[in-house]
Amino acid sequence: MSTTQSERLRGLLEPIVSARDLDLEEVEVTPAGRRRVLRVVVDSDDGVQLDTCAELSRDISKTLDDTDAMGQTAYVLEVTSPGAERPLTEPRHYRRAAGRLMRARLADGDELVARIVSVDDEGLDLEVPGVKGRKPTARRLAFEEISKARVEIEFNRKSADKAAGDDDESKEEA
Repeated sequence: MSTTQSERLRGLLEPIVSARDLDLEEVEVTPAGRRRVLRVVVDSDDGVQLDTCAELSRDISKTLDDTDAMGQTAYVLEVTSPGAERPLTEPRHYRRAAGRLMRARLADGDELVARIVSVDDEGLDLEVPGVKGRKPTARRLAFEEISKARVEIEFNRKSADKAAGDDDESKEEA
């Protein structure tokens, strides 16, 4: 896809996505046999519900039908949210991943796995898990120190927050 088409699609779709209080994360057109696939990735601080994707898909489809942005070649439209292991590239991505574990390749070549505690305009505060029974340690990273990062999937996370919330609920019920 030419940069011009990508920019044109982004410019066309941005207002539609923004009207639903969503961020347009990615617009990608890829060949798929005789057709193309237009993939539109959206996100928000509260996540994206399936119904929202369906409604947005209808709005985008109507707009594309009313313009020649996709040309005459057949295409399939996919409106989706980012995957669970999405790359963290913008401060808002880190903010949305607060409380989650991330794996980062640092600018100095080191690799770091840590939990995102908080995020501000300059960087993030992390909790680095302790090794061999040691307590976790706090660490501050500026965005410039991170060359690549993504959320790590945790299947067996024992959440202290959840356990504390369960205790509060059980006290209220008693």
